[in-house]
Amino acid sequence: MAHPDPAPQPTTTPPLTRRLHPVEDAAYVLGFERTTAWQEIRLGRLRTVRVGRRRLVPTEYIEEYVELLKREAHAAA
Repeated sequence: MAHPDPAPQPTTTPPLTRRLHPVEDAAYVLGFERTTAWQEIRLGRLRTVRVGRRRLVPTEYIEEYVELLKREAHAAA
């Protein structure tokens, strides 16, 4: 009885998950408009990093911002 061919193995590694997001993409992920994202950045609530002239939002800063919103919602309740 012949053995079935094994499943093909990928020839390349999977792409890395993006860790730095343009402000517009971070706003989309967070579910609001880019103007709101820029306002939150100006207020210091949503942190960013600079890479050259670009301002980017690391994934962990998006998570940090969500935690801030949750703490504020809990405190207001």
